[in-house]
Amino acid sequence: MLNSRGDTVQGASIEIWQADHKGRYDLDGYRYRATLVADQAGKYFFDSVMPGHYPARVCQHIHYVVKAPGHKPLTQLYFATDPVFEGDPARNCTRDPLIQSADLVRPVTLTGDPQEISGAVNFEIVLERL
Repeated sequence: MLNSRGDTVQGASIEIWQADHKGRYDLDGYRYRATLVADQAGKYFFDSVMPGHYPARVCQHIHYVVKAPGHKPLTQLYFATDPVFEGDPARNCTRDPLIQSADLVRPVTLTGDPQEISGAVNFEIVLERL
């Protein structure tokens, strides 16, 4: 995690929540929710399922609330592999009216065979200073 000057932001709080692979949120419990703290190098990591589509939103996404003293908060992450983008997120990201920038659409590295595909996303968080 960096700030807009390129400095490491340590100890930022990262709240994450998302739908399951079928687009359903766990409204009764805490599945697919976590709060993380960035380490001394500004890194964080978590494993989850690829969230599914649900009726009220166009694109697959994970909600983020990232907070660090002296910085503006940041929210939401989208996946370049989402079929809504038809292979071109830069041109098609506005299909979801809540996507403010194509910079929030991240590449996904897919691995495994067609029966058990895994994906990896590197979402480098850059926080703007207040």
